Amino acid sequence: MDLSVLFLLLLAAVATTVNATDHIVGANKGWNPGINYTLWANNQTFYAGDYISFRYKKTEYNVFLVNETGYDNCTIEGALGNWTSGKDFIMLNETERYYFICGTGGCLNGMKVSVVVHPLPTPPMSAIVPRHSSEKSAAPAAARGFRSLLAMSFAFFGLTLCGSVWI
Repeated sequence: MDLSVLFLLLLAAVATTVNATDHIVGANKGWNPGINYTLWANNQTFYAGDYISFRYKKTEYNVFLVNETGYDNCTIEGALGNWTSGKDFIMLNETERYYFICGTGGCLNGMKVSVVVHPLPTPPMSAIVPRHSSEKSAAPAAARGFRSLLAMSFAFFGLTLCGSVWI
């Protein structure tokens, strides 16, 4: 693969994950029986590129990604993924509904959660349209400065990666 294409893919991945949110299932209660995960999920907004993380005792519980039937029936047959570390970070990279259950029997005690992942919102037109010089403020200037620094850092990294930096 051409190194410049690789660099652009890396830049896109970093730009996507910079704004990602980590949704900790159950917040400070974690992944345990007897918690209303439907209520928890309804108070979250999930976007493509966000993470959902499960915190639990790895000797007692686990996490399975299942289809709707597996979710409804608390079965792991045909599971699409499973995690057992006790601190599982799962990227929600598709705009769809995800179904997670505990496969050690916890599902029957409420250890299941379904989340809907939305596409990333598009920026408002005001963020795209250039400002007039008479509309100056400190915040946009600081943001432009940070973006410029970030862009220069990635450009330097990309040129270094491609072997095009002369020192």
